[in-house]
Amino acid sequence: MDSKLRHYPLVLWGVAAVVLSASALFFGSGLNPMWWLMWLAPLPVLLLAPRAGALMAFGTAVLAWTAGRLDMWAYERHLGMPLWVVLYLLIVPAVVAGLGVLLFRAFLQRGQLWLATISWPCVWVVFEFLMSLAGTYLDVAYTQMRFLPLVQTAALAGLSGISFLVLLFSSTVAALASGKNGRQKPALAITVAVVLIAALGYGARRLRSTPPAPHSLMVGLAASDLPQNIFPGSAEQASRLFNDYADKVKDLAGRGAQVIVLPEMIARVPDTISDEVDRIFEATASETRTQVLVGVLHIKTGYALNEGRLYSPTAALDAVYLKHHLVPGAEAGERPGSALTVLHQPAGVIGIEICKDMDYPPLARQYGMRKVGLMLVPAWDFGRDGWWHGRMAIMRGVEDGFTIARVAKNGILTISDDRGRILAEENSTAAPFATLLARAPVRHDATLYTRWGDWFAWVNVAVLIYFLFLLVLQSSDKSKFPV
Repeated sequence: MDSKLRHYPLVLWGVAAVVLSASALFFGSGLNPMWWLMWLAPLPVLLLAPRAGALMAFGTAVLAWTAGRLDMWAYERHLGMPLWVVLYLLIVPAVVAGLGVLLFRAFLQRGQLWLATISWPCVWVVFEFLMSLAGTYLDVAYTQMRFLPLVQTAALAGLSGISFLVLLFSSTVAALASGKNGRQKPALAITVAVVLIAALGYGARRLRSTPPAPHSLMVGLAASDLPQNIFPGSAEQASRLFNDYADKVKDLAGRGAQVIVLPEMIARVPDTISDEVDRIFEATASETRTQVLVGVLHIKTGYALNEGRLYSPTAALDAVYLKHHLVPGAEAGERPGSALTVLHQPAGVIGIEICKDMDYPPLARQYGMRKVGLMLVPAWDFGRDGWWHGRMAIMRGVEDGFTIARVAKNGILTISDDRGRILAEENSTAAPFATLLARAPVRHDATLYTRWGDWFAWVNVAVLIYFLFLLVLQSSDKSKFPV
């Protein structure tokens, strides 16, 4: 009975840690996060870890991360994801968080505060890096899109640099609050403070010192969320909608637009009406003296192509971009593209991607290496994810130094610069058509991330391997490093 009484308060602390971490994670991540909560979310479970047994430390972290990630459950089911995929996205990150807490705890118990502090963000960065092969859906970095000084770190170290700094804060506080090796604490606190201040200082300076763009373009965006306009089913409805969009192009051109971007997959375009669609927008581009980017689903025999067709007043159908990254399930039967579309024009270098393509840093980095200054992005979001998915795209501009003009059905029309600042924004829900017109700078800003890629993530991979090797060696000498 005495033993139970002694452990009863620790159980209460465990429950409190789960509730606090899960709550902070729930509101600090997801589709519309409060960025500062993500800095605090891991802290309760990390504070508990050195004071609890290994099983409790692991279980507390797993429960907290699982409960905190439930904010995405309804959204993922709304997308039609299979249940096993939703469970995978819920459970696997929670287990990784638990393993990260165990590594943090192991080094703390050995009195190695520096290693403990670095180990927690290192584990998560490596996990995100491995997951990025399938997309950057879970990355902590996107929770910081309202905190632009920190977002500038992406120009140096990509998503990994931002995630590391956010998680470094909580592991540092937890290590300093532990009762272990007080002699290391002043140096640890000073070093981490210097790192964070330097990162934020770099970000603030980068925001203040944006060079002027040598050229700019008036960019117009247009989208319609009327039910009959989301994705017409018949050829007649599609023709009607394309003509309606052509009228919006004329309206935007009359207000000064030089480049106009329309959404992804405006309608199905079978070969029987493909020439008609080309005639509509070739004539519109010629009449308005504008470039017009139109998203269509081109239906071929046995397959489909998600295309971005660019019409110009002088070259008719100037370019056709094929979407690279298709949505599993929803875009079954479509063939992905593999080529970049890079246009060298008097105003600068322009590139094209479509919607989900912008979730993948390597593709955007290829455009950065081609010195693109303006990216045109037709998109189709799912309503509730408009802010979040749009900000994922905006991060690519910070990483690789270009302006982005993105127009999404069921989402947000945005023009953002290479610092992640929103230059203009409009919700697509405006009826019958939402339009946006703003001047977009066309300027490429060379970044370290474009040149070196995921160098920081690879550093974390090497450090984690070293940590695990070190832990094995230390575990074999329990007299010197008792567990």
